[in-house]
This record gives sequence, structure tokens and C-alpha cells, in this order.
Amino acid sequence: MTSSKVLFAGTPEFALASLRALLDAGIKPVAVMTQPDRPAGRGKRLSASPVKCFAVEEGIDVLQPATLRDADVVAELAALSPDIMIVAAYGLILPQDVLDIPQYGCLNVHASLLPHWRGAAPIQAAILNGDPETGISLMAMTAGLDCGPVYATQALTIGDDETAGELHDRLAGLGGELLVRNLAAIINGDLESRVQDESQVTYAAKIGKQDAVLDWRRSAHELKRLVRAYNPVPGAWFDLDGQRIKLWQVSRIDDVCDQAGKVVASGRRGIVVACGEGGLILESLQRPGKRPVTGAEFSATVDLAGKTLSVPQ
Repeated sequence: MTSSKVLFAGTPEFALASLRALLDAGIKPVAVMTQPDRPAGRGKRLSASPVKCFAVEEGIDVLQPATLRDADVVAELAALSPDIMIVAAYGLILPQDVLDIPQYGCLNVHASLLPHWRGAAPIQAAILNGDPETGISLMAMTAGLDCGPVYATQALTIGDDETAGELHDRLAGLGGELLVRNLAAIINGDLESRVQDESQVTYAAKIGKQDAVLDWRRSAHELKRLVRAYNPVPGAWFDLDGQRIKLWQVSRIDDVCDQAGKVVASGRRGIVVACGEGGLILESLQRPGKRPVTGAEFSATVDLAGKTLSVPQ
């Protein structure tokens, strides 16, 4: 498709979809940059990123700098003489001297319709906010946070029950498709970028475990979105007698009016908890160190009768 020298930077599964798409289109990067191996799992053994594993299989050189603010690292990247750098969920900020290396700049595959949801967690933010759609943006990178001009976007509808994990997979595939469809035109100068409308900017902050706690005082509608947004990571949760219970799937029920957090039903037909408005049917729960179970299975092992679940302080 293009004879230009491509340098690719990415780390998780989202980035891997774009890297695969490049290779499928006959574009083999001169090198791949990815995050250093990290401890993972119960044994905390060093684990390579999905992008690294794939690049090694394909015989692509892998670079894993701990920082891009090292003169030797910048010199190593410059020596590759890339025409363009493609970045997808890389995880490190690119300083200006790195952005300046490629002849045609750095192109970011971002999982939102910019300028909406700049930042670290755009997929989760779109679900939490109740957005009807999201999408992919191909953005020319600048020194600011996701504020560069946009070459192309493509939207997709968010399903009513779609989780962040499911939406992630659809967006990852769409990102690869949009990238290979537009890359040659971007490099050749046949596709003009548009400046983002700063009046429409929203931000998606990095997620912490405390963000995923259920506050039963909120509406059932909001809490269902929270459960979807944090499935699979970090997992929505609530406290039950000092145990952090993960909640993976819920449905709403409107005709519930009781104290927020009150368990109004628990048994073979499942678990219903009153919220600030309406109620939630808890359909898939998980105790620490256990497998996920249905509400009925959970009720059979935990006495919830008459309990009022705590709310965050």
C-alpha cells in the first residue's frame, strides 16, 4: 500500500489490532515500541505486552524504553529514520523531540470521536456518560493531550447492554480498518486534517479501583452503566461484610422504592437491591478468589435477607 517507513508504538490488545491491520495490508514497521515487561498474575512474573509478543513472532525489532526523555533513546529512534510513527495506546507521553522525528509526524489511533473524551479511558467514559455512539479518530499528534488536528473519524453505535470489554474489541478492529484505509492518503497529503473544536472538549481521566465502587444512592440507570463501563477492568464492586464483591452483570427494575442499598429480594429468583431511583437485579457476582456466580447461586451461600448494603463515605 505504501513504501514509507513506519515506526509503530503501542502496548495492549487495542494497539495490537492496528499492528495486525498494518501487516495484513503489507506494511511491516521498521520497529515496534512498547512498554517494558511488567509483573503480572499471582506469581508477579514479568510479562510481555501483546504488541511485543506479536512483533517477536513476526520478526519485527522491538524497543522497550522506560522513558522517552533520554537523549540516547531519542537518538536511537532518529537513527531509524521513520517517515511516520503510528501510535495506539502506547502508554508514554511523546515529548516534542520525539514527535519531530518522523517526516510526516506521529499519527494516533484514538478510541473516541474527538474532541469528546480526550485522555486515558475514553471507552469507559462513553459508556458511563450514556453516549449513544463513540468511534475512532485518526489524529495528528501534538505536545498536548489528544488535542491535535483530526484526519478521519468513524462512528459506531454503543449497544444498550454492551460492556467496555465488548466495545473495546469492536473499536480496536475499527481502528485498524480506519488506519489502513487512510494511511496512504495522509502520507501523500491527499487528506486534510481538521482542527478540533475546543468548546466541545471532554476528558476521560485514568480509572482507579475506587471509581468502580457502587453507590446505591445513585439511580439504577447510572449504576447499570457503571457496571458495564468497568467490565472487565477494574470491575464494579460493593462491600459486603468487609468483602469486596465484584458485580459483572445487572439489569434494571423500575418499580422498586426503598432505602438505597436495601436488599428487597434474595433467593432462587435472584437478588434485587434498591437504588436512589429504581432497583438493580444482580445477575453475576464474584467473591474474592471465587468464580463468578448467578444471583441465585450467590443467595444460596450468603444470607442477604434484610441486609442494607453500605454506601461509600
